[in-house]
Amino acid sequence: MLKRLLLELAESRTLRRWLEQSRVGQRLAARFVAGRELDAALAAIARLAAADMQATLDHLGENVTTEAKAMEAAASAAASLEAIAARGLPADISVKLTQFGLDLGEESAWRNLARVAERARALNSRVEVDMESSAYTAATLRLVERAHAERLPIVAVLQAYLRRSADDLERLCRQAIPVRLVKGAYREPAAAAFQSKHEVNANFLRLMRRLLTGPGGAAIATHDPALIAAARAQARELGLAPQRFEFQMLYGIRRDLQQALTAEGWRVRVYLPYGAEWYPYFMRRLAERPANLLFLLRQLAKS
Repeated sequence: MLKRLLLELAESRTLRRWLEQSRVGQRLAARFVAGRELDAALAAIARLAAADMQATLDHLGENVTTEAKAMEAAASAAASLEAIAARGLPADISVKLTQFGLDLGEESAWRNLARVAERARALNSRVEVDMESSAYTAATLRLVERAHAERLPIVAVLQAYLRRSADDLERLCRQAIPVRLVKGAYREPAAAAFQSKHEVNANFLRLMRRLLTGPGGAAIATHDPALIAAARAQARELGLAPQRFEFQMLYGIRRDLQQALTAEGWRVRVYLPYGAEWYPYFMRRLAERPANLLFLLRQLAKS
């Protein structure tokens, strides 16, 4: 119920305007977003690198409505790849296909994705293609598979709360496409997605077990200690070295757990967003974890 309420609030223009313009909003953004400009994000990646962690950089934004905006987003993504390579930082990038023009048509998004992925290949990097709401799942996976078929360095994302994800994972594993497994953070109908935390966690475990035995790269993206413990246990059962897969976590969330896993020798990658379009991302983070909502309430009390 709380998650659904927060996801509904994410669509409130009044709340968005207030948070984006207030000092409270700036404090909130600083917790979960590395900054508005690329330089601030690169500095955050460097701090993570000093702590033996990798990063995935995400320039926030989605659902562009013009070709010019989509091309601008692709140019920004390519520039971030160049900047990461120039500084020798252990990071790749994540993109949303609606930011690359998916609402304008698959070919529009494909042109921009291919352009950025080709640059990533030249720089010995890769592009992780974020998953958005279920309305975009099929098209997103078609473009990911197309990129993989053209030998572009691409990573798919699957959401454990979607009922279709088991079939999608089997298809991706057959192609040896690397996968980042997440729980999912959009409001979805029961026909498309599991609704209870128990069901989502159970499906996450099923998908995780299959992913860890697959031929592609595996990234387990969760802050849930029970799911992390299960991943570690299965890795040991399978005899997987800690560097054979990675845990992924969000910037600003469970930094203690990130550090503990790194200290144990596991590979940790932090999903690091930056940019002015932080509000939708922030509201989805609130919906995912009650502790994040408590953080918001504490900040409001201080204002």
